[in-house]
Amino acid sequence: MAIMGIQERRERDKTELRAKILEAAKELFVTEGYEKTSLRNIAEKIEYSPATIYLYFKDKVQILQEVCLSGFDALFDEFEGAQIEPDPMKRLRLMGHRYFHFAKSNAEMYDLMFILHEPMDALEAEERWQEGFKTFFFVRDTVASAIEVGQIRAADPDITAVSLWAFVHGLSSLYVRDRFKMLPADHIEPIIHRCIDQMMDNYALPPS
Repeated sequence: MAIMGIQERRERDKTELRAKILEAAKELFVTEGYEKTSLRNIAEKIEYSPATIYLYFKDKVQILQEVCLSGFDALFDEFEGAQIEPDPMKRLRLMGHRYFHFAKSNAEMYDLMFILHEPMDALEAEERWQEGFKTFFFVRDTVASAIEVGQIRAADPDITAVSLWAFVHGLSSLYVRDRFKMLPADHIEPIIHRCIDQMMDNYALPPS
């Protein structure tokens, strides 16, 4: 059995501690709220000094950004699962429902990812937000495929993808922020799913 070298062990320990910081921060952001969570709170949770946090992250905003990027990875996984559907329009419809399912199942994380402005403050002006981009590009490429095979009227894939995302995001945001009080509780989710289907129907061309 190979013996782990000192440098290798140090690197492993650093990786594990960094992951531990992010996991603790995520839990506190979700349970206590971003604004109420301090670096000291995070340090206390992992039983280290606040100075240790600064060895890995420059501030709380950067930690929030890292937490949110893990959320985008999870959302992308939801979308990737839709690849089993070969029909572009059906796949796009499935992605809309999966997006809402992600928001419903990860309401606090969704709030951190899409509603707080702070994660964007951690991005440098020239930095590419790869995790967010790849999720959007997945939607846009699916829209482009649907246009190519004549399932959606010819249009700019970017404009159509943004429009679809904005619609489903609006429903999801209203849901996670509990803004559907005007509806009976047991009607909310069925109505949201019907809204998503109706939106897709509005974009779809009749079969030729």
